[in-house]
Amino acid sequence: MKFCKFSYFRIVLSKWAIKLGYYLQRNMNMYSGNILKMVSIHENPVKYFLPIGDSQIDMNELLGAEIKFSYLGIINCVACGAKTKKSFAQGYCYKCFITRPETEEDVLHPEKCKAHLGIARDMEWAKKNCLIEHHVYLSDTSQLKVGVTRNHQVPTRWIDQGASQAISFALTPNRYLAGIIEVFYKNHIADKTHWRTMLTNNNQKNVDLIESKQKLSSLLPDEYRQYFNSDDTIYKFEYPIIEKVTVKQSVNFDKKPIFSGRLIGIKGQYLLFDNSYALNIRKYSGYKFDIEV
Repeated sequence: MKFCKFSYFRIVLSKWAIKLGYYLQRNMNMYSGNILKMVSIHENPVKYFLPIGDSQIDMNELLGAEIKFSYLGIINCVACGAKTKKSFAQGYCYKCFITRPETEEDVLHPEKCKAHLGIARDMEWAKKNCLIEHHVYLSDTSQLKVGVTRNHQVPTRWIDQGASQAISFALTPNRYLAGIIEVFYKNHIADKTHWRTMLTNNNQKNVDLIESKQKLSSLLPDEYRQYFNSDDTIYKFEYPIIEKVTVKQSVNFDKKPIFSGRLIGIKGQYLLFDNSYALNIRKYSGYKFDIEV
């Protein structure tokens, strides 16, 4: 009799476990694959999608949800797809890092671009990406910042860096000239974004970009005045953040392959969590993950 009761309860428990498992499976989204930098759409607030494998996750819809990232120990080059033990320049294998036009020196240092002289790793690529209009811009990130971006990267570039607002300062016909103007202004204002401050400065007073532009224009050397952009359009950005953000450290999947937290905000290319961690998605381009929501 005791055996029968035990068997009965075991059967009931087993059926309950099956139903619970089915329920959890239906109510949990699972994604697997290599990730890329988030795709952004300039809306109010900014809309974000995370490419993973053949899918795109609507990250705005996950605000308030618990998310688990499991790094599978595999990195595939974002250019050629080959496995690589180490990621170079946010997602490339070493071979592509030293040969691809997307990783040439002028990507980080526009003033070193030589495409206007007919010198580049890939001139066809350079014609579409270097020998085109470039903006020297002023943006409000963690502070007033000067930078360079291709015309077709407006406003994506500013969203990626987490700017609250941005304005074009100069418009040049190629990357080299934009880089030269940027280098000149590095002596007067910052050219780097302090990521931690950028992520937590939501309540700070905005910089007056038009006033800053006017003041800095008086310093522009005569030979570059023809490139000054009189268009004072200010691009403004609001980011999907549902709670006050505090950031103590960033997620490092190379040291700890599993991370979970409740998503409370997205800014730039960072996911922000309730446990004071920030995850730089762009840093892990090419990494393969299982993501559970």
